Formats: sequence, C-alpha cells, structure tokens
Amino acid sequence: MFHSFHCSNCCIFAFQMKEELTEQELHNLAMNIVGKDLEDQGFEFMGVNSKLKKDPQFVVLKDKTLHFVIVRATRYPKDANTYDPVFMQTIKEHAKKFEAITYYAGVGLGHGSDYAKPVIKNDDYTMVYKGLQEIE
Repeated sequence: MFHSFHCSNCCIFAFQMKEELTEQELHNLAMNIVGKDLEDQGFEFMGVNSKLKKDPQFVVLKDKTLHFVIVRATRYPKDANTYDPVFMQTIKEHAKKFEAITYYAGVGLGHGSDYAKPVIKNDDYTMVYKGLQEIE
C-alpha cells in the first residue's frame, strides 16, 4: 500500500506502508515450515487443510501409520511450544478412531531483525520451531 503527502515546497513524497501479515498469512507461513519438515522426514501427505481453526492441518502417513498434525502460528510473547491440553486431547480422541498418532507443531514467528516485532510482508522473519510434539 502506497501513501503520499505534500510538503510545504509542493514536493510529493511517496512511501510504502509496511503491512503486517494477517492471521491467515501467519498460519500459511507456519504451515509451509511444518510441511517442509514433514516432507524432509519422509511423510506422505494424505490431506492438508490450511484454513484457520480447521483441525488437523496435516494428515500424513509414514511406515503405514496415520498421523494427525495440528499447526499453530504464534507471536511474541506467546510460547510456540505451549498448547491447549484439553483441545489436544479432543483431537487425540478423534485420531484414535483412525488409529492415528497426534502431534502439535507450534511455530513462533517474529520480524527478522527483532523477534518481538510483528512479521511484515516481504520482509525477513524469525522463527522458533522445535519440531513435532507427540501428544501422549
């Protein structure tokens, strides 16, 4: 988005407003990070759901075992590795019906130069991702 203004000498200055990523864009970025990790680990993708609040985000297969992966993007100061245990148990119970293993994948995202600042479109970003956490 560009904005312009006039100074007292009739000059026009134009500058680009730096836009923060929306919640859906942050979620998509987290999905890409986790998806790449799953791919690198040799998982086969059976289903992908990138809509916010639609769980699980990934249904994957490895060694003939089904896996459900819940992906959450978080921002500073929230800890990316902390999840809602009641919600995750609900997902785990659902996964049992399919004999699937349930994982949580939290991805903390911040600006490239300062994790505490928001992620800006087309700028570098910083991430905190410790991999898949199996829900016991």
